[in-house]
This record gives sequence, C-alpha cells and structure tokens, in this order.
Amino acid sequence: MDEKEYKIRISAETQYMNEQSFPEQERYVFAYTMTITNTGNMAATLLRRHWLITDANCNVQEVRGDGVIGEQPHLKPGESFEYTSAAILETPVGCMEGKYEMLAEDGIDFVASIPIFKLSTPNALH
Repeated sequence: MDEKEYKIRISAETQYMNEQSFPEQERYVFAYTMTITNTGNMAATLLRRHWLITDANCNVQEVRGDGVIGEQPHLKPGESFEYTSAAILETPVGCMEGKYEMLAEDGIDFVASIPIFKLSTPNALH
C-alpha cells in the first residue's frame, strides 16, 4: 500500500475594492480569492479556519470559525475548492496568513498552512 500523503496546496489572489473603501474614514476593503487543492492521496474535509490579518499599524485581527463561507468542503485527491471573501483594514497595506484545520477520511487531523500574502491598494507598494 502506498504511504498516505496529507497535502493541501493553497493560493491566494487579492483585489482592492475601491467602491467599498473609504480612505478618509480609514476603511480599506480587500477581496481575497482562495484556491485550496488536495495534492495528497487522501480525501480530506476542511473543518475550521484561523486567520491573522495585520495592518500597517501592526493591528492584528484574529478570525476563527468553522469552514469557509459557510461550507466545509470535502476534497478528494486532485480536487480544488475556490471561494472569495473580504477583509477590512484601517490602512492601505496589510497582510494575511493562517491555517485550515483538516480531517482526512482515515480520521487523521492535520493542518494546511496558508502562506502569508499581501493586501495593498494600487500603487501603495512598488
């Protein structure tokens, strides 16, 4: 029998939401689209999320919850799940990182780390 592999690849795309942002009120809204791909050989379900969202003033918002956007996607090997959500910062630049807590179909819990990614308004970073 092949060795079990618990592997999840995560990628993020971000977009500044100009029409929902009010810089004069220190409100900067960013959409982020996450793509979660099961690159292992064992099906797994995303149970929980844990985010650390940091703005340029080093203010950190910690977000925990079940699933993502009200779902707990079950990913067979090779399958992907994509969703879009949003974060609101008080500064034009920030970053996000975190983890997804996963449960493999064989009952093993594992963590899929979400690599840090930047949130920035157009032309804020060169």
